[in-house]
Amino acid sequence: MFEMRRLEMLSNTIFGVAMTLLAYDLPKASSFKQAPSWMDLVHVYAQPVIALMISFIVAGMFWFSHHRRLAVAPEGGRGVVFLNLFFLLSIILLPVTNGLYGTYRLDGVLAVLYGVHLTTIAALNAVLWVLALGGRRDPHLLTTALFPVVVFVLGTAAAVVAPEVAQYTWCLAFLAPFAGWLAARRAR
Repeated sequence: MFEMRRLEMLSNTIFGVAMTLLAYDLPKASSFKQAPSWMDLVHVYAQPVIALMISFIVAGMFWFSHHRRLAVAPEGGRGVVFLNLFFLLSIILLPVTNGLYGTYRLDGVLAVLYGVHLTTIAALNAVLWVLALGGRRDPHLLTTALFPVVVFVLGTAAAVVAPEVAQYTWCLAFLAPFAGWLAARRAR
């Protein structure tokens, strides 16, 4: 058995670096030849900042979930450790897809790529939660883990036909704690 505290230290570093690198692709001041107007700022920064905000909140949401999961299952076997490493790899790649999505947010292919990435992160998180619960039925935790998967799949499907709508659908994933609360309430 592997003590997950070691993985927790690694994950804090990975999440911190990945969340910081999200800002790397923001346009630099040198993209303006003179002092920009408000509309110039909106035109240049709106798309990248929207992508950064979605990605930062998604990363924060999964960082919180990851720490809660490690507290629920403080030890894990080799398979769980490797699955956690794949989960962390998916977080490391977030600045890459965020940069592409922030630059070309309305492009269908890149919106779908970003959506597939968000879905992958959510699916790995959900599988890790199922393993951490070890067969226990906890409607609150299971719903909180599975809800983002459903939302990201729907958002990615929306990105196929209407990339400009996908970001609004993906933001619904932030309601996962509320969905978990409702599931726990219904189970009583």
